[in-house]
Amino acid sequence: MAERSLEEEIKIKAQQNKKLAKYMSSTEQLVEEQIRKARERGDFDNLEGAGKPVDLSENPYEPADMRMAYRMLKNNDFTPYWIQLGKDIDAATDRFWKEVEEFKRYTANFFNEKHIASTINRYEKKKSLFFYDKRQELEKLKKKILDYNLQCPTFRLGRSNIEVDDEMYKVITAIEKVIEEANSQKT
Repeated sequence: MAERSLEEEIKIKAQQNKKLAKYMSSTEQLVEEQIRKARERGDFDNLEGAGKPVDLSENPYEPADMRMAYRMLKNNDFTPYWIQLGKDIDAATDRFWKEVEEFKRYTANFFNEKHIASTINRYEKKKSLFFYDKRQELEKLKKKILDYNLQCPTFRLGRSNIEVDDEMYKVITAIEKVIEEANSQKT
């Protein structure tokens, strides 16, 4: 018996929602029709500011009582800490991957020539140092992202943190692939 009343209740709610959806769509169509007719009559022609750029200097979403403070900060090139930290994270990430690409090119150039054992040992030491440095940079980047997420005013603006081991795996794999390709071209 309780199931039947639940089914009836669902049907009633569905009918109510159907009526609401029909009303909302007809309202939207009515508004669109009014806008179309006004455009045809030329009501939107020669409006004040037509053809001029829109002034976006004021943020309509900022609280009115904070508008002057935000304007002063903006005029003095002040950036909130979390925004500057986000820019630093982006720059550090770009720089990190550019350095990886540079090392890949260096590796490809190195293995395109024949070398004696001591030169290869020196390259291996350089590669190990490169991997160590990149791991340290990733650790710092991970801390910056954590700091950013703690400072960020809303979780929706937060960033996914990185897994240092996963990123290092990508770096090592990319370098080793270059070495493999260079060695396969020699034979």
